[in-house]
Parts: sequence; structure tokens; C-alpha cells
Amino acid sequence: MKERTDFIITVAGEKHLHLAETICDEMAASAQARGTGIARRTPEYVAGKIMEGKAVIALSAEGEWAGFCYIETWGHGKYVANSGLIVAPKFRKGGLAKAIKKKIFELSRTKFPESKIFGLTTGLAVMKINSELGYEPVTYSELTDDEEFWKGCRSCVNYDILQSKDRKNCLCTAMMFDPEEEKNKPKSKFWDFARDSKLYERFMKVKQELLLRNRNKEEKKEKTLLSFFNF
Repeated sequence: MKERTDFIITVAGEKHLHLAETICDEMAASAQARGTGIARRTPEYVAGKIMEGKAVIALSAEGEWAGFCYIETWGHGKYVANSGLIVAPKFRKGGLAKAIKKKIFELSRTKFPESKIFGLTTGLAVMKINSELGYEPVTYSELTDDEEFWKGCRSCVNYDILQSKDRKNCLCTAMMFDPEEEKNKPKSKFWDFARDSKLYERFMKVKQELLLRNRNKEEKKEKTLLSFFNF
């Protein structure tokens, strides 16, 4: 999918604060339509990210809001998450999400060059974009242990699953970009979503079956599944 070039994608600022409520409403509506949960954010929270210079916004050529994403930091800046990626419905399926994701990734690398960038997602499209940026699937144990991060999952419809698994697994897939590994790892070892997509679909099917059956030791099983990706 080609990146959109007919949008202005920039670091959000004070002049965009009036869009915070619209952005939050669309995030919630999108999650409900997918039948999966995300941590619900308030307009005040989104406005705070905008004022901190930790968000990017996409506008159409006519100045209409088209998309948004923001940065969160955890573990005293050791971990960074690019969260809340959303594209307005009328502008979807045109590559804009990929362009926004690339812009917020670049902003994260500029602001936090030594930090590990991670994300949790159930979306195949986001997985593909992450893969192209250098993210790789990881187990939950490799994520931040910052309690504030995990509190954000409370509003997710799958929170009970996360809790029942002692935060070691859930329906989301964890992905991470590690700047140190990126420097040293041969390109042949990087995960390629397009190449491994069918294997990934199998991985997700097995993972969900394990979770829904309420079995123990899912983290160990997930590590075994991830080994199929040749990490």
C-alpha cells in the first residue's frame, strides 16, 4: 500500500486542541466496531499529549482532521509506546495510517533515541506497519513493568483475560523496536510480516485458543510459537 502524500502530517500543537474530543470519540467508536478493546482516553489526556509535543496529527488539504497518534513513556523513559493511532473513517484504506505511524515513529526516535518502542495490537494492518518499521513480536515479559502502563488496560473489554493470566498474555500481540538490536541484528533475521503472514495467522489462532481454554503457562507456549519466526 502506498503512503498518502495529499495530507499534512505534523507534530500537533495548541491550534489542534479543539480536536481532542473528536479524536477520543473516534477512537472509542473504532474499538467498538472492531469488537476489541483499547484503553479509553479522555479529551484532557489527549490535549496533554498535544501540549507536550508528543502527538502527530494529519489534516487533509482542506484542513479537515484526518488522523492522529501520540507517544507515551514508561519506566522513566526506558520504554516508549506509540498509542491511539486513529484515522477518520472517510480517509481509511488509503495508506494514511502507515504515514502517520511512520511520522510518530520518527518523532519517538528523535525524542527518545535510546528507548525501546513497543505496542500491543490485535490489528493485522498495524502489525504490518510495525513490521516495516522494524518492530518484532515479543512476549509480554519483555514489556515494561510500569504499573501505570498496565492500568491503561483496565478499560479494555479483554482486561479480565489479561488479569487471569497475571499480565503474561492476552489477545493482543506485543511488538517491539529495540534500537540496540536494530544496530546489531542481521537484516536476514528481521521479521517480515508479508513473508510470514500465514505463519502469524496460525500463531494468533493457536494463541487465542490457548487463552480461551483458560490453560496455564501460556507465556512458555507463546515463546515456543514465536520461535517459529526464527528469532
